[in-house]
Amino acid sequence: MTLENASPFFAWDVSSYLALFLISAFLIVSLDHLLFNKGEKLSHPTPDKTGFTKFVYFVMFLRFNKSEKYSDRPKVVQWSAEFFPVLLLVFVLRGFIVEPFRIPSNSMMPTLLTGDFILVSKFDYGVSIPVLNQKLIEFKKPERGDVVVFRYPNYEKNAKYQGADFIKRIVGIPGDTVVYHADRLLVNGEKINYENLEDYHGVESGIEMTGFKHQRELLGNNPHDILLDPNQTSRGVKAVVPAGHYFVMGDNRSRSSDSRFWGFVPEKYIIGKAFGIWMHYDDSLKLDRVGSFD
Repeated sequence: MTLENASPFFAWDVSSYLALFLISAFLIVSLDHLLFNKGEKLSHPTPDKTGFTKFVYFVMFLRFNKSEKYSDRPKVVQWSAEFFPVLLLVFVLRGFIVEPFRIPSNSMMPTLLTGDFILVSKFDYGVSIPVLNQKLIEFKKPERGDVVVFRYPNYEKNAKYQGADFIKRIVGIPGDTVVYHADRLLVNGEKINYENLEDYHGVESGIEMTGFKHQRELLGNNPHDILLDPNQTSRGVKAVVPAGHYFVMGDNRSRSSDSRFWGFVPEKYIIGKAFGIWMHYDDSLKLDRVGSFD
């Protein structure tokens, strides 16, 4: 199983562009304030604020009191000052608290459908620096059964997947011996139990999965539904999960590119834990769908 030469974690995404804008806006307004706007009196000062309020206001607007100072400044300065607080809030929310993602494929059916918009907790496992994903504070480790979004390790440096985010379910944590054979999972020599459900009836882009075996996989404290192709078994594997890595699989076992094919996921590549669906949109049919899958 692959462990070396994973692609760098950093890639241009929404958080990266937000960070770039915030830095640029801060520099633009700061330079304008220092070089071109020295000594200008406030035209419409606001009432005095507390020290903390002044500090917060300064961080957002680069001044302690609201005025019309930027009304006669170049548009780039006005826009930088006006959009800075809003985008700063968005950056904090996305970077530290929760981030939305959209499911691009059928690999997590039946738990998640293609086109589901999901929410991912960025603080479930700890506090990390946005963009670089460097952990500052750790709360807990990912567990077996958690559905996680992660930056694809891209060991083979495939340009198509450079900086791509994947979503899968953790089935093996560091130190585990994972065996998947004949569509049955064993972890550390213990057979995972299954419950048979009615054959799956697919909808929208998942219609091709109609007739697949629908089972409940009783994995520890996180039981979940999986799909199995009735005509063939999916790829098997035997692996020992190394320290600092995780073994992940999709719930749609015969339609998932996961650790069975390309290797382990480094812990530092995990972006967060998926916890809910807030909307669904499939190209073939618009359908609202909300809920959770914990």
